[in-house]
Amino acid sequence: MLGGQLRLVTTGGAPLTAQVMNFSRVIYGCPLFEGYGQTECSAAGTLSLPFDTQSGHVGGPAAWAQIKLVDVPELKYFSIEDRGEVCFRGAGVMTGYYNNDDATTEAIDEQGWLHTGDIGMWLPNGSLRIIDRKKHFFKLAQGDYVSPEQIENVYHQHPLVNQIFVDGWTTKSFLIAIIVTNVVELRALLSKQTDQQVNLL
Repeated sequence: MLGGQLRLVTTGGAPLTAQVMNFSRVIYGCPLFEGYGQTECSAAGTLSLPFDTQSGHVGGPAAWAQIKLVDVPELKYFSIEDRGEVCFRGAGVMTGYYNNDDATTEAIDEQGWLHTGDIGMWLPNGSLRIIDRKKHFFKLAQGDYVSPEQIENVYHQHPLVNQIFVDGWTTKSFLIAIIVTNVVELRALLSKQTDQQVNLL
Protein backbone atom coordinates (compact mmCIF):
# COMPACT_ATOMS: atom_id res chain seq x y z
CA MET A 1 0.00 0.00 0.00
CA LEU A 2 2.91 2.35 0.61
CA GLY A 3 4.66 1.43 -2.63
CA GLY A 4 7.56 -0.42 -1.02
CA GLN A 5 9.40 2.88 -0.49
CA LEU A 6 8.99 3.23 3.27
CA ARG A 7 12.43 3.52 4.88
CA LEU A 8 11.66 4.71 8.42
CA VAL A 9 8.81 5.88 10.66
CA THR A 10 9.00 8.48 13.44
CA THR A 11 6.55 9.06 16.24
CA GLY A 12 6.10 11.80 18.81
CA GLY A 13 3.48 13.98 20.44
CA ALA A 14 2.31 11.20 22.77
CA PRO A 15 4.04 8.01 23.91
CA LEU A 16 3.35 4.65 22.29
CA THR A 17 2.81 1.48 24.27
CA ALA A 18 5.30 -1.34 23.81
CA GLN A 19 2.63 -3.37 22.00
CA VAL A 20 1.96 -0.63 19.44
CA MET A 21 5.68 -0.02 18.94
CA ASN A 22 6.43 -3.68 18.27
CA PHE A 23 3.36 -4.14 16.06
CA SER A 24 4.27 -1.07 14.00
CA ARG A 25 7.82 -2.27 13.45
CA VAL A 26 6.48 -5.56 12.12
CA ILE A 27 3.79 -4.22 9.79
CA TYR A 28 5.91 -1.39 8.36
CA GLY A 29 9.04 -3.50 8.11
CA CYS A 30 11.39 -0.62 8.85
CA PRO A 31 12.96 1.17 11.83
CA LEU A 32 10.59 3.07 14.11
CA PHE A 33 12.04 6.07 15.93
CA GLU A 34 10.42 7.66 18.97
CA GLY A 35 11.25 11.25 19.83
CA TYR A 36 10.43 13.71 22.58
CA GLY A 37 10.42 17.47 22.83
CA GLN A 38 8.25 20.55 22.65
CA THR A 39 7.37 23.26 20.16
CA GLU A 40 9.61 25.51 22.28
CA CYS A 41 12.65 23.36 21.41
CA SER A 42 11.87 22.69 17.73
CA ALA A 43 10.02 19.47 18.60
CA ALA A 44 12.74 16.81 18.71
CA GLY A 45 14.99 17.15 21.75
CA THR A 46 15.61 13.41 21.99
CA LEU A 47 15.42 10.59 19.47
CA SER A 48 15.81 6.84 19.75
CA LEU A 49 18.47 5.00 17.74
CA PRO A 50 17.64 2.71 14.80
CA PHE A 51 19.19 -0.38 16.36
CA ASP A 52 17.49 0.11 19.74
CA THR A 53 14.31 -1.97 19.72
CA GLN A 54 13.51 -1.55 23.41
CA SER A 55 10.35 0.37 24.33
CA GLY A 56 9.59 2.63 27.27
CA HIS A 57 12.00 5.47 26.53
CA VAL A 58 12.41 8.37 24.11
CA GLY A 59 16.06 7.88 23.20
CA GLY A 60 19.03 10.10 23.91
CA PRO A 61 19.77 13.76 23.21
CA ALA A 62 19.36 15.03 19.66
CA ALA A 63 22.48 16.38 17.95
CA TRP A 64 21.68 19.99 18.90
CA ALA A 65 20.57 19.38 22.48
CA GLN A 66 22.06 19.58 25.91
CA ILE A 67 19.78 17.94 28.49
CA LYS A 68 19.85 18.02 32.26
CA LEU A 69 17.50 16.92 35.02
CA VAL A 70 16.70 19.46 37.73
CA ASP A 71 15.64 18.65 41.30
CA VAL A 72 11.91 18.78 42.05
CA PRO A 73 11.98 18.33 45.84
CA GLU A 74 8.22 18.76 46.32
CA LEU A 75 7.71 15.58 44.27
CA LYS A 76 10.82 13.87 45.71
CA TYR A 77 12.71 13.77 42.40
CA PHE A 78 16.45 14.50 42.64
CA SER A 79 19.03 14.72 39.86
CA ILE A 80 21.59 12.85 41.98
CA GLU A 81 19.25 9.86 41.59
CA ASP A 82 18.96 10.48 37.82
CA ARG A 83 15.42 11.83 38.15
CA GLY A 84 14.11 15.37 37.78
CA GLU A 85 12.55 17.98 35.54
CA VAL A 86 13.80 17.72 31.95
CA CYS A 87 15.57 20.86 30.72
CA PHE A 88 16.92 21.59 27.22
CA ARG A 89 19.59 24.00 26.03
CA GLY A 90 21.03 24.50 22.57
CA ALA A 91 20.36 25.76 19.06
CA GLY A 92 16.84 24.30 18.93
CA VAL A 93 15.50 26.26 21.91
CA MET A 94 13.29 29.25 21.09
CA THR A 95 14.41 32.76 21.88
CA GLY A 96 11.11 33.50 23.59
CA TYR A 97 7.34 33.82 23.35
CA TYR A 98 6.14 36.61 21.07
CA ASN A 99 5.37 39.75 23.11
CA ASN A 100 5.21 37.76 26.35
CA ASP A 101 8.27 38.37 28.47
CA ASP A 102 6.72 36.94 31.64
CA ALA A 103 5.99 33.56 30.01
CA THR A 104 9.48 33.54 28.47
CA THR A 105 11.13 34.19 31.83
CA GLU A 106 9.08 31.42 33.39
CA ALA A 107 10.03 28.91 30.67
CA ILE A 108 13.72 29.78 30.10
CA ASP A 109 16.07 30.51 33.00
CA GLU A 110 18.98 32.95 33.02
CA GLN A 111 21.40 30.24 31.83
CA GLY A 112 19.30 29.49 28.75
CA TRP A 113 17.74 26.23 29.97
CA LEU A 114 14.21 25.54 28.79
CA HIS A 115 12.18 23.97 31.62
CA THR A 116 9.70 21.50 30.13
CA GLY A 117 7.58 20.67 33.18
CA ASP A 118 8.08 16.96 32.43
CA ILE A 119 9.81 14.64 34.90
CA GLY A 120 12.42 12.40 33.32
CA MET A 121 14.62 9.52 34.38
CA TRP A 122 17.98 8.54 32.88
CA LEU A 123 18.24 4.85 32.07
CA PRO A 124 21.51 2.87 32.26
CA ASN A 125 21.89 2.90 28.46
CA GLY A 126 21.82 6.73 28.37
CA SER A 127 18.25 7.07 27.11
CA LEU A 128 15.56 9.18 28.73
CA ARG A 129 12.23 7.95 30.09
CA ILE A 130 9.40 10.40 30.85
CA ILE A 131 7.80 9.33 34.14
CA ASP A 132 5.71 12.24 35.46
CA ARG A 133 4.64 15.86 35.16
CA LYS A 134 5.76 18.67 37.44
CA LYS A 135 2.26 20.10 37.24
CA HIS A 136 -0.74 17.81 37.08
CA PHE A 137 -1.38 18.43 33.41
CA PHE A 138 -1.02 15.70 30.85
CA LYS A 139 -1.70 14.62 27.30
CA LEU A 140 -3.89 11.66 26.33
CA ALA A 141 -2.99 9.18 23.59
CA GLN A 142 -4.92 11.10 20.92
CA GLY A 143 -2.99 14.30 21.73
CA ASP A 144 -5.60 16.10 23.87
CA TYR A 145 -4.23 18.04 26.84
CA VAL A 146 -6.16 17.57 30.09
CA SER A 147 -6.17 19.54 33.34
CA PRO A 148 -7.78 17.11 35.80
CA GLU A 149 -8.24 19.81 38.44
CA GLN A 150 -10.59 21.73 36.14
CA ILE A 151 -12.68 18.62 35.51
CA GLU A 152 -12.76 17.87 39.24
CA ASN A 153 -13.95 21.41 39.99
CA VAL A 154 -16.88 21.04 37.56
CA TYR A 155 -18.07 17.70 38.91
CA HIS A 156 -17.50 18.74 42.51
CA GLN A 157 -20.30 21.28 42.17
CA HIS A 158 -22.85 18.46 42.03
CA PRO A 159 -24.54 17.95 45.44
CA LEU A 160 -24.00 14.18 45.32
CA VAL A 161 -20.21 14.50 44.96
CA ASN A 162 -18.23 14.82 48.19
CA GLN A 163 -14.81 14.07 46.71
CA ILE A 164 -13.54 13.32 43.23
CA PHE A 165 -10.19 12.30 41.77
CA VAL A 166 -9.62 12.39 37.99
CA ASP A 167 -6.58 10.80 36.37
CA GLY A 168 -5.41 9.42 33.06
CA TRP A 169 -2.48 7.96 31.15
CA THR A 170 -0.66 9.23 28.08
CA THR A 171 -1.04 5.77 26.57
CA LYS A 172 -4.85 5.78 26.85
CA SER A 173 -7.51 7.91 25.13
CA PHE A 174 -9.84 8.22 28.15
CA LEU A 175 -9.89 9.43 31.74
CA ILE A 176 -10.93 7.69 34.94
CA ALA A 177 -12.63 9.18 38.00
CA ILE A 178 -12.99 7.96 41.57
CA ILE A 179 -15.95 9.61 43.31
CA VAL A 180 -16.99 9.59 46.96
CA THR A 181 -20.72 10.25 47.04
CA ASN A 182 -22.65 12.24 49.58
CA VAL A 183 -24.58 9.36 51.13
CA VAL A 184 -27.01 11.59 53.02
CA GLU A 185 -28.01 13.46 49.86
CA LEU A 186 -28.18 10.21 47.89
CA ARG A 187 -30.50 8.55 50.42
CA ALA A 188 -32.71 11.62 50.50
CA LEU A 189 -32.94 11.60 46.73
CA LEU A 190 -33.70 7.86 46.62
CA SER A 191 -36.41 8.19 49.24
CA LYS A 192 -38.24 10.71 47.04
CA GLN A 193 -38.29 8.30 44.12
CA THR A 194 -41.08 5.85 43.63
CA ASP A 195 -41.11 3.69 40.57
CA GLN A 196 -39.28 6.25 38.45
CA GLN A 197 -35.62 5.83 37.51
CA VAL A 198 -33.30 7.87 39.70
CA ASN A 199 -31.83 10.72 37.71
CA LEU A 200 -28.50 11.62 39.21
CA LEU A 201 -27.95 14.40 36.73
